[in-house]
Amino acid sequence: MHLALVTSRPGRGWGHSWYGGSAWLWTSLVLVVLVALTALAVWLVMRSAARRAAPTGPSGIDRARDLLAERYARGEISTEEYHDRLSNLSGTPGTAGTAGTT
Repeated sequence: MHLALVTSRPGRGWGHSWYGGSAWLWTSLVLVVLVALTALAVWLVMRSAARRAAPTGPSGIDRARDLLAERYARGEISTEEYHDRLSNLSGTPGTAGTAGTT
């Protein structure tokens, strides 16, 4: 009978937590931490994948300048045309539209 009295007192039977009724708080906190860790892991994986996929070669402008220099070196374009196109790539005003007028 003594055992029945101990388990029938309020706060001692099934459904009562050891944390004084705040088990839902700890459960929610653990859930938030797990979601945050999962999000962090996904972000780190995506970030490292994006870095690996980034081009390591010259930029588009640099590649265009290289091609222009190659064409000039092979004699495919004149000195004036080379400088005109190079100034167009650089964004500086050059002799645009005057090629072949001299």
